[in-house]
Amino acid sequence: MGAHSSVGRALALQASGRRFESCCAQSHCGGVVQSVRALACHARSCGFESRLSRYIMAVAMIKSRSLYQLAISTIMMVIGAFVAAFAIQVFLVPAHLIDGGVIGVALILGRLFDESLIPLYIILLNAPFVILASKFIRRTFVVQMIVAVLLFALFLTLCSQFPPFIGDVLEIIVVGGALLGVGAGLIIRSGSCTDGTEILGIIINKKMGFTVGQVVLFINVFIFAAYGLIFQDWHIALRSLLTYVVAFKMIDLVITGLDELKQVMIISSKPQEICDIILSELGLGLTVLYGRGGFSKTNREILLVVVERLDLADLKELVLSVDPEAILTIQDLHEFVSGRSPKKIKSKNHNKLHILSQD
Repeated sequence: MGAHSSVGRALALQASGRRFESCCAQSHCGGVVQSVRALACHARSCGFESRLSRYIMAVAMIKSRSLYQLAISTIMMVIGAFVAAFAIQVFLVPAHLIDGGVIGVALILGRLFDESLIPLYIILLNAPFVILASKFIRRTFVVQMIVAVLLFALFLTLCSQFPPFIGDVLEIIVVGGALLGVGAGLIIRSGSCTDGTEILGIIINKKMGFTVGQVVLFINVFIFAAYGLIFQDWHIALRSLLTYVVAFKMIDLVITGLDELKQVMIISSKPQEICDIILSELGLGLTVLYGRGGFSKTNREILLVVVERLDLADLKELVLSVDPEAILTIQDLHEFVSGRSPKKIKSKNHNKLHILSQD
């Protein structure tokens, strides 16, 4: 049976040669990405859709990014992996502190058996999640995660030669947690991760409806509780939890930045007056949306403004001074991305420049 299947597969490969040429012609293979996509098309025609073509297309998507974007994300990944590994080997491991998720389990195993094997534990523990990610998440993420995990393991091995940080417990928690959060945040900003628990959270969210945050929180509470039970020391478990909280906040700062942005939607019967005063007094750009009242059925203009947190109070005061019956909805904005260079609008009454211009 095996010989017959091998011969049949060889015949299929030979017979599909013309189909491969057709795929190349359809994709106009004038570059690397087109050639790789044609190869994926050829793999699908040969019955390799489940593995080969998917990963070929993942590589093609990564190659399709600009060289600058790829370089920046790679640099961020390398720096993030080094900083996180440095924090673990210099601060956490000597103080018997752990992190959450896969890294936390690897640190527990390292303390139980051999701390020099922590990099190997991280690779082995992440392997099942990489397989799950290949089935439920985009293939580009799988490629990036594999690279990040291997870099992280490499830097853990190198940083194990550094002398441990000697200091107060509070210093270790704050500095070590902050460095770990900066490293993890840079890895996430590069489009990857080194912890498979979030992948499990995404899958459970799709299947059962629990949020990713709820799943990750449950897993981490279980890990910290198990750590305290295994070593019969709740002090190190609580200190590890505090370290995790510090790292978690630093991840947020790295991802979202220090500037807190708000998105404000303004519904008013005097949209033009409000638009003029926002432009003249605050120097903020805005966008005019067109909507219709659900009850009144009247058409009206809705103003959309992105504002810094420090300017939010001034914005509300100006809007309500023009129209006391105006409605403002305010949301946290985690990121503001523009494909063009932002315009700088000089404020008349504020001696500063606002760069959040949308229109």
